[in-house]
Amino acid sequence: MINKSAHPLDHLVLPARSLDAVRLRLASLGFVVAPTGIHPFGTENACVFFADGTYLEPLAVGDEQATEKAIAAGNVFIARDRLYRDRLGEEGFSAVVLGTGDADADQARYVEAGLSGGDMLSFSRAFTDIDGKSDTASFKLAFAVDKAASDAFLFTCERVNPPRIDRTALQAHVNGVAGIVEVIAVSDTPSARIGLISIAAGANPAGLETNGDAVRLPNAVLSVVTPETYARRFGLAARPSPHLRFQAIVFSIRDKASTARALAAGAIDYNMSGNDIIVAPAPGQGAAFIFREIL
Repeated sequence: MINKSAHPLDHLVLPARSLDAVRLRLASLGFVVAPTGIHPFGTENACVFFADGTYLEPLAVGDEQATEKAIAAGNVFIARDRLYRDRLGEEGFSAVVLGTGDADADQARYVEAGLSGGDMLSFSRAFTDIDGKSDTASFKLAFAVDKAASDAFLFTCERVNPPRIDRTALQAHVNGVAGIVEVIAVSDTPSARIGLISIAAGANPAGLETNGDAVRLPNAVLSVVTPETYARRFGLAARPSPHLRFQAIVFSIRDKASTARALAAGAIDYNMSGNDIIVAPAPGQGAAFIFREIL
């Protein structure tokens, strides 16, 4: 059942050591990668946009001094990125971002629940499309953090000034991906970690699966599974941990044969499991990518 009261999935943050490695890997996987976006606080991204409105945000540190100043000034986004890199390395999957029309209300709700990550963040940056057309994008962010889940965080993103740019060319992926249908996190204790996701998303109890290990958003599912379940479903290993760790992204495709051909053309190793094509993490690809044929 779709939970219409919950915030929709907006995008996913994937820490990376190098955007050059990101571009090389994601192009080999059949994705179109947007021009580099520069944040005013020292990080930079190379996003991958999808027709369903969601996107990936591979994130690298471009200006170390600027990130140090941002952390000292209380920038939660940069502080959490640094914490993730210090704990788990330069490559990975650190955050799930939810769309909102009122980040201030989300912040108040997070404070009341005792899950606020700190001060809200407002910023603007230039956005450039594949043809070089530029506009300015402005955002307001509110952060949800569980002190017992220090390896992952969530935040809502209010697009105060969406860029007026045609993204059609950026969404024409050779691999046939149309959007994101599921995000999979791993924890030794899924039921103890699902509450953070539910509160961050603004989901009412109807948004929880009967087993308590998933939240259904209007456009995707956020699941938390044990390492054993993760290995059984996808044939991939995940280290045991009591913490919440985002592990895999499930993309929607229409024809797995076409996607398999695109991956083969890029010399990408993959495994098949039912309607899923599974690609393990690699440099420039911080999460497992699962391409699911949606009939």
